[in-house]
Amino acid sequence: MFNKPAPKPVNGPTGVTSELASSTAAAGEASRNRPRPASLLAQNLVLEGSIQSDSEVQIDGLIRGDVRVEKLAIGETGRVEGQITAETAEVRGRVVGGIMAKQVRLYGTASVEGDITAEQLAIEPGASFEGRSVKLQRPKPASPSATPSASPTPASPPA
Repeated sequence: MFNKPAPKPVNGPTGVTSELASSTAAAGEASRNRPRPASLLAQNLVLEGSIQSDSEVQIDGLIRGDVRVEKLAIGETGRVEGQITAETAEVRGRVVGGIMAKQVRLYGTASVEGDITAEQLAIEPGASFEGRSVKLQRPKPASPSATPSASPTPASPPA
């Protein structure tokens, strides 16, 4: 009733069946698209050094170093002393250093001492921000050089 036919081997040097190869490829694709859980740096943690991640990081402790992540959330007890680079940054705690992100949101409990470079910046009432706010300018795509479609022909002198 639950019997599945055995996969037929494919002639080749690897000996991998086509069914197994396609299921392995599908599993690999699914794992790349699966959302990764956020990394949590707990309230009692003090980390001296830089961190880097291609996913989400929640900081509730103290980081003395640069932070480069995809998405950053700094909790009310979180503190970063260094430069932050992220796609999105949500700050509820304290940052001493610059922030560069596509989207930055400072909640009412946030305190930032440093420049913020962002495409979008939201500051809630109660947040403290000492520094400059600079609009992040994404490089514009290279436009084709302006070339005339047809070169002008010199006028012939009258005969």
